[in-house]
Amino acid sequence: MAKSTHPLLMEAQAIKNWLSKVRRDFHKEPELGMEEFKTQKKIVEHLKEMGIPYKTDVANTAVVGIIKGSEKGKVVALRADMDALPLEDEKTVHYKSTIKGKIHGCGHDAHMTILLGAAKLLKEREAKLKGTIKLFFQPAEETLGGAKPMIEAGVMENPTVDAVFGLHVTPETPVGKIGVKYSQMNASSDTIIITVRGESTHGAYPHGGIDAIVIAGHIITGLQTIVSRNVDPRDSAVISLGEISGGTQGNIIANKVTMRGTVRTLNPNTRDIVLDRIKLTIENIAKSMGGSAELNREEGYVALINDDAMVEVVKKNAGEILGLRNVEIIKTPSLGVEDFAYFLQKAPGAFYRLGCRNEEKGIVHEAHSTLFDVDEDCLPIGVAIQVKNTLSMLEEAD
Repeated sequence: MAKSTHPLLMEAQAIKNWLSKVRRDFHKEPELGMEEFKTQKKIVEHLKEMGIPYKTDVANTAVVGIIKGSEKGKVVALRADMDALPLEDEKTVHYKSTIKGKIHGCGHDAHMTILLGAAKLLKEREAKLKGTIKLFFQPAEETLGGAKPMIEAGVMENPTVDAVFGLHVTPETPVGKIGVKYSQMNASSDTIIITVRGESTHGAYPHGGIDAIVIAGHIITGLQTIVSRNVDPRDSAVISLGEISGGTQGNIIANKVTMRGTVRTLNPNTRDIVLDRIKLTIENIAKSMGGSAELNREEGYVALINDDAMVEVVKKNAGEILGLRNVEIIKTPSLGVEDFAYFLQKAPGAFYRLGCRNEEKGIVHEAHSTLFDVDEDCLPIGVAIQVKNTLSMLEEAD
């Protein structure tokens, strides 16, 4: 990792030991979505030590900290997610998870630590600031989606947020680098449940019934043409069926089959087109074969679309801190989801990737794995960039 003498980064590196201690404390006691009660308590304790007012009456386990400058100005929000994953921690480190079957396998422990570090540096500047800073500690990014209930509870209002920034550690990028993406960064998601109905009969006399399994087979094949024939090839969409069940016995024609899958799209219009085509495809295939099919949709996260002007802010600031050669432009969006997208529907902002990979230290494992870890050298980098992003917006205040 290249050395930088940027004052903000040096200031953040001066608290590196504290950042590591905080992150490892989170890592040892991971909690799943909407169960982050110990995590919430730890965050509150840190905010109290810093003298930062906070609220915990939003979205169950969420915490919102407030830093008010000496003068009125813009309002900037910084967000970190809090929840862990239901996996075993198989690392051989002294800070491995002490909770069986739970691990911070996606870096949310690092995200919370970076936000607390940014809060510490920003609080020290409070008297000189114009504007307000909101610190969003958000539960349940991995499951139910804590962003939406936080927004519904009013966190983006009173005062209204003018800009919002978030980050995510990534083992795909070496520590000392970040990745920024203009416009579309993450996909929307929908869970689809398809129920196919036929009519049972003896397997020796199939003409006497309507085979739901055969209908399901044709539906599976038919769904594969939606992306290839209904979606602009310059766009992206994915339809994946991961579960199928039906039938009761090998010599009985099944009268019901249930399939469950996921739909991922980048464009809201494409999302509507794909879901409409799925409904028409399953209903008409089933009807043509004498049966019926129905679609139930469980709406997931919306697509994450960055504001290009805010991406420019992050790019410029990271370039000053790390050098522009260490700011990578991400060319293609991810079909994974991220509920930071809901904050971006309410205010312009940017979500970016913070490199945490270090091959020399063996920190190379993918997120959502039992061996996932981060190079803690990324912590002060994240702190410095988030502080710089905030100050850049507040300095524009009249």
